[in-house]
Amino acid sequence: MSKEQKNIQDLLSFIDRSPTPFHAVNEMKSHLTEQGYSELKESSAWELSNNSKYYLTRNDSSLIAFITGTKTQDASGFKIIGAHTDSPNLKLKPNPTYEKNGYLQLGVEVYGGVLLTTWTDRDLSLAGRVILKGKKQPISKLIRFDDPLLRIPQLAIHLNRDVNEKGLALNKQNHLPPIFSLTGKKSPTKDLLEKMIAQKLKCKPADIVNMELSLYDTQPGSTGGAEGEFIYSGRLDNLASCHAALQALTESKGKDPMTRVVAFYDHEEVGSDSAQGAGSSFLKEVLERLTLESENPRETFFRSLANSFFVSADMAHAVHPNYPEKHDANHMPILNGGPVIKCNSNQRYATEGISSAWFESLCKKAGVPVQKFVVRTDLGCGSTIGPITAANLGIRTVDVGNPMLSMHSIREMAGTKDHAPLIKAFKEYFTA
Repeated sequence: MSKEQKNIQDLLSFIDRSPTPFHAVNEMKSHLTEQGYSELKESSAWELSNNSKYYLTRNDSSLIAFITGTKTQDASGFKIIGAHTDSPNLKLKPNPTYEKNGYLQLGVEVYGGVLLTTWTDRDLSLAGRVILKGKKQPISKLIRFDDPLLRIPQLAIHLNRDVNEKGLALNKQNHLPPIFSLTGKKSPTKDLLEKMIAQKLKCKPADIVNMELSLYDTQPGSTGGAEGEFIYSGRLDNLASCHAALQALTESKGKDPMTRVVAFYDHEEVGSDSAQGAGSSFLKEVLERLTLESENPRETFFRSLANSFFVSADMAHAVHPNYPEKHDANHMPILNGGPVIKCNSNQRYATEGISSAWFESLCKKAGVPVQKFVVRTDLGCGSTIGPITAANLGIRTVDVGNPMLSMHSIREMAGTKDHAPLIKAFKEYFTA
């Protein structure tokens, strides 16, 4: 197996094991621990050494890892790559279970910009975390049901004759609740879900204080295409960027005067305004604590920020062959064409002339091709954590990402030959 193939298999395994941000962060914690990184707690005092490896989490759904620089106290600055751990999905409501027309169903809430129709007629299950009673304080437990438990069946075409002409219109409240079971005298009752969770966690149903569960597709990721050139998987946006950045950091060898950092946030898909989102103080506080041992901490911190650079890594829009008119004619990224620099004059992306030129020269040095994307002038543009971080910290920023299709679908598509070059570019950044 080539290194490229190994990278793809490792990526697919990581995504399959990460149906929620809680699972993704847990996977990354395990990998960092294996690589010799020490865990820090925000509530504890830090005793850091130069050229040493650390990580910490917030809410178990956001994570920051770093290798301290040899001259951190001299305002050498920070090399940072940021990405996000969350993906659009359907989340269970606090009191989800109800009976209707002989079925047991679960109420769901739409999280982020979901392509709703892609969630119909799929073999779905549940994953997330459960909060249990503890002797002194609540206990958080990860949970995942591997077998298909749920389905959102479409209405038969016989009852919706013009669906192919008018499209499938789904009411979020009425049409998205999945079927969980049947009701009846000998059938499960409304507390079935709690009983199944208690059995899986080996606790009593009464011990369950809260649940944060999401639906996910049980079909594992795979490669396909005539020559195996495509990736088919859920949550490529944006776990693929997390995987590339983490691998680049853990494979980054040698000493560097600058501190190398990766920051992976939850809640990007809903605006980043949370205690663990990119709009929070999480990264800023971590970076400031790295300069506290200098003679003039505040001065060193501000000078360090001025000497820093931030790479916002989020997947990009490849041109769709069936809808080329949705792209600007001079900006049509293709799968397996290399990472994409994303630009927007209205600051939906944080890229500007100098940061774009810098990343392009970095890729050239690494032997990695570069593509560019700007949205059509008559279409709205999505955004990333890039502008938020640039505004919060005043750090020069570039927005980049690998091209993909079916963004925000339950099952997305990317190129197998794009992942390794992105890792290579990120490694060049961390070693330059």
